Amino acid sequence: MTPPQSETFTDRPLRFFIPSRDTRGRLVRLDKTLSEILSAHRYPPLVERTLAEALVLTALLGSSLKDAGGQLTLQAQTDEGAIGLLVCDYKDGALRGYAQFDADRIASLPQDATLFALFGKGYLAITFDREKQTAKDSGRYQGIVPLEGSSLADAAQHYFIQSEQLPTLIRVGIDHADGSGGASCVAGGILLQHLPEGEEGRERLQARLDHPHWQHIEALAGSIRDDELTDKSLPLEEIAWRLFHEETEVRIEEGSGLRKGCRCDEAHIRDVISRFPEDERAEMADDAGNIAVNCEFCSKSYPISLDSLNN
Repeated sequence: MTPPQSETFTDRPLRFFIPSRDTRGRLVRLDKTLSEILSAHRYPPLVERTLAEALVLTALLGSSLKDAGGQLTLQAQTDEGAIGLLVCDYKDGALRGYAQFDADRIASLPQDATLFALFGKGYLAITFDREKQTAKDSGRYQGIVPLEGSSLADAAQHYFIQSEQLPTLIRVGIDHADGSGGASCVAGGILLQHLPEGEEGRERLQARLDHPHWQHIEALAGSIRDDELTDKSLPLEEIAWRLFHEETEVRIEEGSGLRKGCRCDEAHIRDVISRFPEDERAEMADDAGNIAVNCEFCSKSYPISLDSLNN
């Protein structure tokens, strides 16, 4: 394997496939895109790091979607944690995400707080929305697992092993300057999965975590360091080469660039509000006659005047 070179080392996914080991993988590193998303809110450092990890996971999983217009949504939620809700999604290379949290409880936690300390007994939901293939196909698939392990990456890894019976390894690294407001946060991740042979009557590889091909790849990938995942000067192709250069073939495909993207739309907001009865719209309005609608993802506010709705 010869390491290909790219001039862009961040804000893009890299897909690769190792045919002899029936393994597929993805690498991603977020820099500018991550900073733009985090800077929309003044999150405490602990919340920033948690959201950064979730955004990397969303980019890793979302970049697997083949259909244009497909969407991947990752949601972590609990009724008892310091972080009550965390939502991220990916669509056509656009990432967005936000977190709702209890500021006092977050302030009382150490900076190395465990996943349980952050969320308590919460759950992780991963939803794939794609184009319908048949009339009976809803186009949506969702899996839900408990928030278990030491990180969101662990919980996502358990999701694929438990719900999909697919041997999976996920690692996420974060380089974060506390109190930076997201400006100095870089995060990267790697995802590897062992694929089924897919031939009728043959053993299903995804049900065997002890398959020698998977154990070999898992051992190699497990040596990845956080500083490699977050090093902005290190090409993703170089990481793949370092890990798997002894394999006979590694097929690499560079994915489309990633960007901050929010789908809030004033015309859509106006349309939704206009469907409410006039007396209910009046109750929503402030003293100036405006209905303020805020987008949790990008922190934009849309003041919609009652007069403009009535005209």
